[in-house]
Amino acid sequence: MRGGVLLEADWRRETLRTNLWLLPGVEALGAIALFVLTLRLDRAAYDGRFQFVAWVLSGTADAARQILTTIAAAIITVVGLVFSITILALTLTSTQFGPRMLRNFIRDRGTQLTLGTFVATFFYTVLALVSVSPGPHGDFVPHLSITVALGLTVVDLGVLIYFINHIATMIQLPQVIAGIARDLARAIEDQGGADTEAPPGQDVGPGRDELLRRIGESGAAIRTPASGYLQYIRHERLVRIAAESDAVLHLPYRPGHFLVQGQPLAVVWPPEAAPHVAHHLARSQVTGPYRTLTQDVSFGVDQLVEIALRALSTAVTDTFTAMTCVDWLGDCLCRITTGWHPQRVRRDPHGHIRVIAYQPDYERLVQRAFEKIRQSAAGMPAVMIRQLDALYKIMAQTSMPDRRQVLLDQAAMIQRSCEATVPEEADRQDVLRRCRALLALHEGTDQAAADLEADD
Repeated sequence: MRGGVLLEADWRRETLRTNLWLLPGVEALGAIALFVLTLRLDRAAYDGRFQFVAWVLSGTADAARQILTTIAAAIITVVGLVFSITILALTLTSTQFGPRMLRNFIRDRGTQLTLGTFVATFFYTVLALVSVSPGPHGDFVPHLSITVALGLTVVDLGVLIYFINHIATMIQLPQVIAGIARDLARAIEDQGGADTEAPPGQDVGPGRDELLRRIGESGAAIRTPASGYLQYIRHERLVRIAAESDAVLHLPYRPGHFLVQGQPLAVVWPPEAAPHVAHHLARSQVTGPYRTLTQDVSFGVDQLVEIALRALSTAVTDTFTAMTCVDWLGDCLCRITTGWHPQRVRRDPHGHIRVIAYQPDYERLVQRAFEKIRQSAAGMPAVMIRQLDALYKIMAQTSMPDRRQVLLDQAAMIQRSCEATVPEEADRQDVLRRCRALLALHEGTDQAAADLEADD
């Protein structure tokens, strides 16, 4: 698992990335800097300190104004076109994929880069147009700036072609699903990690279970200051705050949960430390109107499930999209079969437990990935078969008995749903064959392990 500092940097970067103004604003500032440079060179050439090379455009002030006005008008027209295409893509995203997918499109670098390039070119052209003015040696014409403006226009043409191709690719469902799965896989890698152990040979105080008992008996609750989704928790800062008061902080909520103002946000033991911890707690957690993936793996699973549910709705009935979501959910769950041990206990440098947090466990993630799709896929043997295939792949990489039982429970529910909702006998047999294959894999692997132990 990466350190908390890097996770916080990821969260800040994600916050800055999810907008349509930052990158265009940076490119506009770059256009100002470029214009200042070319204007100085134009002024130097106007004063006779050097001459431009032959490829730099030349002409009168009227011709310069006409060229720059034409470029500015064309660029602002294309900006309107790009903005309209972007809004259309966002509308399509909200309607077809779900409103939670909007942020995935807003944060897309290709769209931001295209908008920024056109805005920067328009900004540069307007500045060059304003700089055309009378001077002591006749009209001042920024020949180099005009040449650069024409060059930027050619670049804009290439960016426009890229943008059209990018949008056409980006709105395809397989691309959307694969992108969400990549983000989810990265979040699983970042957030998975076992609890740190106490330093050997040192007395580091009571354990987790004992602390939870004390917190339940005499802990002091800290109330939620504002309603919203818990987006990010600065665990390292909370550890320092708790260590300053020699306290233990229990967080019953995790990122992704909705907090209601006035309800308990955390519980502190001993209760005397609650005022000090409450004073600093507000700056150690972030609440907002939406969920993020930085510390909330369940959100990525829910995004894929939401697309599958929309595809399985009676208004759409897109079985293949649902099957694609199941494939990627199976891939992501394969990544947590052995390495998912979310950190629930955080210690100070001396090894004392200071923060006890809640994290989604393996069973809950599997349930979120399979149950809603199974419920919506009643009477659809193709989706049931694909879910069982995904369970088979996960089972092949799972050796822990309790985690295998979670998979077998999901298979049993799919089997019961098939028997209750699929009328065709041949379809039921197809589903049941997958169930038997999964059970055979489970029993065969267990027998192989027993044989190895007998040989030892």
